[in-house]
Amino acid sequence: MPSQIQNNTCDHCEPETDKSAVSSLSVNWKKLLTWVAGISVVVGFFLNLSGFNPEIVTAVYSLAIASGGIYVIKGAWRGLTKQKFLNIDFLVVIASLGAIYLGELPEAAAVIFFFSLAEAFEDYGIDRSRRALQALLHKSPQTATLLDGKTIPVSEVLVGQKVQVKPGELIPLDGKVVKGLSAVNEATITGESIPKDKREGDTVFAGTLNENGYLEIEVTKESKNSTFSKIIALVEQAQKAKAPTQEFIDSFAKYYTPAVVVIALILAAALPLITGEPFAIWLERAITLLVIACPCALVISTPVAITSAIGGASHRGVLIKGGKHLEELKNVRAVAFDKTGTLTLGEPYISDVIAFNGFTEKDVLEDAAGVEQFSSHPLSKSILAYAKEKGINPHSMQDYQNIAGKGGKATCMVCDDLEHCVGNLKLMDAHGVTTKEILEKTEKLEREGKTVVLVSEGDKIMGALAISDRIKDEAKQTIEKLTAMGVASIMLTGDNQHTASYVAETLGIKEAHGSLLPDEKVKKIQMLKDKYGSVAMVGDGVNDAPSLALSNVGIAMGAKGSDVAIETADIALMNDNILNIPYAVGLSKKALRTVKQNVTAALISKLAFIVLAVFGISNLGIAIAADTGVAILVILNGLRLFKTS
Repeated sequence: MPSQIQNNTCDHCEPETDKSAVSSLSVNWKKLLTWVAGISVVVGFFLNLSGFNPEIVTAVYSLAIASGGIYVIKGAWRGLTKQKFLNIDFLVVIASLGAIYLGELPEAAAVIFFFSLAEAFEDYGIDRSRRALQALLHKSPQTATLLDGKTIPVSEVLVGQKVQVKPGELIPLDGKVVKGLSAVNEATITGESIPKDKREGDTVFAGTLNENGYLEIEVTKESKNSTFSKIIALVEQAQKAKAPTQEFIDSFAKYYTPAVVVIALILAAALPLITGEPFAIWLERAITLLVIACPCALVISTPVAITSAIGGASHRGVLIKGGKHLEELKNVRAVAFDKTGTLTLGEPYISDVIAFNGFTEKDVLEDAAGVEQFSSHPLSKSILAYAKEKGINPHSMQDYQNIAGKGGKATCMVCDDLEHCVGNLKLMDAHGVTTKEILEKTEKLEREGKTVVLVSEGDKIMGALAISDRIKDEAKQTIEKLTAMGVASIMLTGDNQHTASYVAETLGIKEAHGSLLPDEKVKKIQMLKDKYGSVAMVGDGVNDAPSLALSNVGIAMGAKGSDVAIETADIALMNDNILNIPYAVGLSKKALRTVKQNVTAALISKLAFIVLAVFGISNLGIAIAADTGVAILVILNGLRLFKTS
């Protein structure tokens, strides 16, 4: 799949489909030549000012023209042969040749350098090709182990064949468990933070992690049809659907450049016949017009502002992968958030300890930790960590038994050898120790999006441990700021609807959709785009990659997010601070206001001097000086965005 390339405003840049193939060496050559042109212009100016040898001054200016002009000529030729119109590059070439014809080498060098500088600013902000598909393919399972121990490529495994998956291995293909019990981390597919118990008859997905048990799986889908493969296809389709916005400069050039050339031709060919004045006078005016009309300040007005904004954002840990994404942010009317790892920390913790039947919280934790120290279930880590944090010493247990899909039990050596169970409601029902009070309390906790682990001693329920995922401190403020900016917040998560609704209500999010698989998230994003127009998606996992790609602006959590999410997204929050989302939206609006100011100033000054040139009022030196002055003002105005807080 071709990498998705950032916005191109320069006509001599490589086309999007070819950009990723441009070597870093060629890009460095372009930067190097721009530096050579700039240094040569400055050196030539001071040498000329000091009355240095004219031949040396001429040589220095010629070096500036030659080094800066290579890519400009290339862009002009591409515009004529491939794009079939006269672009800005063409006008720069004609203007430079005209200045050389008039003997104004400093002006020719300045025209070339300022245009090259504009492109250098732009390249700095957009020269980031993304390799989302390569990252996805690298992470996807490549081989599968059959029951006889033979390892073969996943592409050779047939539907109906059985494969074995040991603890710590990726599940290679979609299938059904036919033997074994394990906790499977499905975050890559569903985004859910808490691993799910998988036993005989349960469905498993390719690319998910078998955490702690041995599984035998009957393959139900070929590799090319697996859920993980569908994610890859969805990313590819969504990225192809992202057509680059038509840049103002390119649109402007389609009309501006031919118009200037036609006016110059009229001045040189028709006006001598009409006025009776010598051809040489009008030819010089025509060439002067071409030089003056070269829109250096206009060309640099957009990239300097966008690049400064992107650079300033990077200092806050916000990596914006190109000008078009910064520009699109100002249009965003809704932000769709994944939950786990985005609005929450993605780290299960004990949120509640509830004691029943006269037992204390200490009793509950002592026995729960005592049983769980034998368990390999991922949730046991949370229980043991919490007990340690509270200074609780686990009770000594013996005869531990794992109960498939329910929990575990053991005999307490300090509690009259009573049997203790730690697990879900099914385990308690099997031992006949649940009551109406327990059921009501468990249901209440589950409605709050928590996983409930019950602890029993003999025929009594000792208590319940509620395991939750902590909401980020800055999440609520982020939602409030977006709401104040007129941007709606929506939650799209693989977690269950109870959890989604609870977190959404806590944060003030009015719309929340839970239990979504990756393709379902994509459908929701498309629906939101139809409703709001421009939508941003914020996520951190492989499962979020298709949604990030399809959204108008994809935002990934950079510190803890998957490589795929970061590569696929248009913006990465490298410090995982989601408060940077409203900051980025505000920055986009400031950047576009600055661009409008720059473009307006450049256009007004340029048009004024064009009119003066037509009537012979303005000379070349004054016009170039004015354009240089406007270019400097445009640069200074754009650089203010670097310090935007």
